Amino acid sequence: MEMDQMLQLIEAVSESPLTEFQYDAEGVKISLKKEQQIPGEEKHLSKNKEAEETSSSDQAKEGEGTLVKSPLVGTFYAAPAEDEEPFVQIGDIVQKGQTVAIVEAMKLMNDIACECSGTIAEIYVKNGEAVEYGQPLFRIIG
Repeated sequence: MEMDQMLQLIEAVSESPLTEFQYDAEGVKISLKKEQQIPGEEKHLSKNKEAEETSSSDQAKEGEGTLVKSPLVGTFYAAPAEDEEPFVQIGDIVQKGQTVAIVEAMKLMNDIACECSGTIAEIYVKNGEAVEYGQPLFRIIG
């Protein structure tokens, strides 16, 4: 199974109502499991998510900079290791292709690179936070 296929599978399972999925073929074993949310908590999270999406779409509409979005579902890491400095901080100047974060998915560390050069204006997620596919991580201006 190719990496792109695995990422598509992760995305499909994440967006589906499934809570558990297993795949075993051609020497590849994949097991995905979602944590179940408490009904009241789900309502609270969906309100926050709506607010974040509205805020993100407003920023994109305003044309003030470029959003760096998560290319997959996983855990966001701001630094290469726990005891190291973050890849970037607000105000840092970055170059196109520069690694700005890592998203871990299924024990695989995926470098997140800038799609443009500029200055980090905002960081939308905290170290160790779970991120969704397409979720804004950074806003770059300039």
